[in-house]
Amino acid sequence: MNTPERTDATQRAQPRAPLREHVANSVRRYLGDLNGHAADNLYEIALRELEIPLFVEVLEHCDGNQSRAATLLGIHRSTLRKKLREYGLDA
Repeated sequence: MNTPERTDATQRAQPRAPLREHVANSVRRYLGDLNGHAADNLYEIALRELEIPLFVEVLEHCDGNQSRAATLLGIHRSTLRKKLREYGLDA
């Protein structure tokens, strides 16, 4: 069955859930998936799981320009470079 693709204008017109709702749903699902097992360092895990795709997507949006990406993120370029090295994304 073919469904018409939504245009960018149509997508913008749709109300969007705040990012925090997506994060809350993901954390809730993750905690449920633990099925009673203990989790250590959840804060570190959550930051890593958020930062990696955030940096990848912002860098792609900025065509790999780290200065522009850092500005968009609101962090210093050296901080971005350090984080990219930590996550093995500095290739």
